[in-house]
Amino acid sequence: MTLAAARLPEGLAVSNSPASRRSASAEAPPRLSVVVVSYNTRELTLRCLETLHAQTTAVPFEVFVVDNATSDGSADAIAERFPQATLIRSAENLGFARANNIAARRAKGHWLLLLNPDTEVLDRAVERLVAFGDAHPEAGIYGGRTVFPDGSLNIASCWNRITPWSLFCNAVGLSAAFKGSALFDTEAIGPFKRDAVRHVDIVVGCFFLIRRSLWEQLGGFDLTYWMYGEEADLCLRARKLGYRPLITPEATIVHLVGASSNSTARKSIMVARARTTLVRRHWAGPQRVIGIPLIWLSGATRYLASAVLSRISRTRFTKSFETWRSVWSARRDWLRGYESI
Repeated sequence: MTLAAARLPEGLAVSNSPASRRSASAEAPPRLSVVVVSYNTRELTLRCLETLHAQTTAVPFEVFVVDNATSDGSADAIAERFPQATLIRSAENLGFARANNIAARRAKGHWLLLLNPDTEVLDRAVERLVAFGDAHPEAGIYGGRTVFPDGSLNIASCWNRITPWSLFCNAVGLSAAFKGSALFDTEAIGPFKRDAVRHVDIVVGCFFLIRRSLWEQLGGFDLTYWMYGEEADLCLRARKLGYRPLITPEATIVHLVGASSNSTARKSIMVARARTTLVRRHWAGPQRVIGIPLIWLSGATRYLASAVLSRISRTRFTKSFETWRSVWSARRDWLRGYESI
């Protein structure tokens, strides 16, 4: 589509190829708008776009790529290989929520799909997900099944919400000790193998389909969240309006997970910050009172456990100890949540 660069936030530039601008005016609006936020994942992003185009031929779509101030040549490579995409170059790392919101404001499709750059589309997965959404309008938000490159299941396509019980199990190690347990591993949805259609609390932003009208009704992502937690917040807000997110195993993609996060400690701190913010935003007063201490306890137990294990086997657990020592030292930040930024 022909998209003007006017009224963009400072530090952003938008580019379309002349060919795409000429042809777009003669075409009907796309049914689907795909948003990819890229940060130093050059080859992965190119592969993502390659598989998206190869596996999505029956649904007219437009693509927006937000380059979050990468330093690996991603933007130039994307512009050269995929001139039909709308490339939004940012002079700073905007984070996941803001970058998606900026691109989504320019979207024209009935459907909006958020797709991570470290994914590969398999077996017409995007088309299958759109068809699934058409058949289940009551859900509002949709996701699929994710696998690792070797084909093994990656459960991180959907989750259940954080609850006092799930936080307790996480804090005392029950969810780790009994992975896949319906009783103790509730956020991971227990033994569910993502092999059936199912209502879930949260569809993960790596492969996240939503009607654009619902996205606009919700105001997009809450910019309080810089990275992690924003899709959980959006899904929980949609549920308050009566929608029930769905996932289907018929739409499967490869997802590497965390390719743009170059520090395990940094990622863990952001996740803890997001969880604190979700508790504060979505829990009632009495629950909130116990929620934050349980998040504190979760960090404390991991730090202490990694310290003990690193003394038993330095070669095996030193890295884990260094990670959780860094996380623990930043506890004042993540206990305040994203509101403190």
